[in-house]
Amino acid sequence: MTILIFLKFLGSLGLLIYGMKLLGESLQKMAGNQLRHIMDTLTTNRFTSFLTGAIITAIIQSSSATSVMTIGFVHAGILTFIQGLSMIMGASVGNTFVAWIMAAEFNYAISYYIFPLFFVALWLVKLRDYRSLGESIFGLCFMFLGLRLLYEFTDDLQLTSSPVLSAIFGSLSDNYGSYLILLLCGGVFTLCFQSSAALMAASMILCSTGIISIYSGIALVLGENIGRGLITYYAASSANLTARRTAMAQLIFNLFGVLWVFWIFPYFIETVCNTMGYQTTGRLEEHALTYVLAAFHTCFNLCNVALFIWFIKPIERLVNNIVPKNDEENEDTNELRYITGGLLATPELSVLEAQKEINGFAEMTCRMFTQVRYLITINNTVEFRQIYMKIRKLEDASDALEEEIADYLGEVSDDLLSSDTKNQIRCMLREVSELESIADSCYILSHIISTKYHGKQLFTSKQLDHLHQLFQLTDQALQEMKRILSMRRPPAEARTANYICQEIKKFRKQLRNLNAIDVNNHEYSYHIGTMYLDIINECEKLSEYIINTIEARIESNTKED
Repeated sequence: MTILIFLKFLGSLGLLIYGMKLLGESLQKMAGNQLRHIMDTLTTNRFTSFLTGAIITAIIQSSSATSVMTIGFVHAGILTFIQGLSMIMGASVGNTFVAWIMAAEFNYAISYYIFPLFFVALWLVKLRDYRSLGESIFGLCFMFLGLRLLYEFTDDLQLTSSPVLSAIFGSLSDNYGSYLILLLCGGVFTLCFQSSAALMAASMILCSTGIISIYSGIALVLGENIGRGLITYYAASSANLTARRTAMAQLIFNLFGVLWVFWIFPYFIETVCNTMGYQTTGRLEEHALTYVLAAFHTCFNLCNVALFIWFIKPIERLVNNIVPKNDEENEDTNELRYITGGLLATPELSVLEAQKEINGFAEMTCRMFTQVRYLITINNTVEFRQIYMKIRKLEDASDALEEEIADYLGEVSDDLLSSDTKNQIRCMLREVSELESIADSCYILSHIISTKYHGKQLFTSKQLDHLHQLFQLTDQALQEMKRILSMRRPPAEARTANYICQEIKKFRKQLRNLNAIDVNNHEYSYHIGTMYLDIINECEKLSEYIINTIEARIESNTKED
């Protein structure tokens, strides 16, 4: 019987957590790229960043999701440390909105009126354009239903008469030692269930049923700040240095907040109660307890932000010492820099990490072509081999990057995504494929040059001049591609790149005709002329891959708009 009761409790709690998760994810899916644009544009300073974090968290009902999203933006270089930490501070305030929803549910039984919404949600999810809205309504209904089941379940059990609970919580008297134990329990609970809202619901139920006092309930709620900080820091464990420092700053911000309020714990609670018109002396009514918990949660986070938002710079200096820069982070590697498993918890924003990774991929192909241009001018055997091997390693790295980015995008596409984001992922997969083709062309060019070099074949000065001109045009096209890929808002059409590629095609036709004439005039052998043509043709292919990459990015941006 005890096991059945425990399973019912877990089921009710699971329904609450699932409802909030579905609500948050479906709202992110419905917002899609607009959510990224909001976070990107409305964070000009610490105060607008704070408001943005608070509003987004109040909408998606998850401070952890907002914090992880923010860490993802910092990781991708879109937000600075100051903007990121300010947004996380705002998320802590926005997170208090759900406490007021719970207090309203416990006192007005809103869940009794939500059953018609299940039918509405069921109808909406069948419509393609309104599926995300239907899922968000489902999430909202599950959240209220989970809250009501928890409340009625604990009320029916008459927990105050339970000898086990009486023994557990009876040993926790109203003193700082007991408050500390409950605070740590709150942190562990939030960390295990990955939900601060579940802890708030449990605290309201325990207080309203009289199992624990309002002081003990608030101590339990305080612990969720520690749990949230640990969740974010764990999510950023595989991110870059700035993102890890931002996550550490959130943990420090939450810990210092808990410390100062713990120091004046009874006085702060008494002030909150007096402000709301309740007296802490004597037994508070059931409805008062839930509202006092919600009010404390809001007042604490507002005061904490008001206190620490002016000290972001000192916090930054502190975390710079706590999370120092490693030697490995100075090295120029071709490994993934922005894509991290820990940040995959926010699928809509995972697209941003992939975009940054693709931009890095484009940068690598440009470096490859620079090495190819240099390779054709080398006469020293040792230096030639070094450059050739460097190009070969970069080509191997490009194969690995293509596979890893494509696998990542495939994994992201399995999550709840807006239709625009899914289209964007398809375009990004095309970009990755075309970039890998550019890397292959660079390696083919280096292989042709290597065959010519080791065969002791020499291009004439006229051939070298023409190749340098062709390489110059190709390099210009690559630089234009890199510029467009790095833009937040690419142009509607790639006029410059198309013009350069048309010039490459015209030049290729001229060189083919000149090559036939020069071979007939015996200015060089047919074999060297064939290698010469191979290089010219490969440059034309490379230019086509460049255009395809640019078109994919423009198409992605068009679908996004």
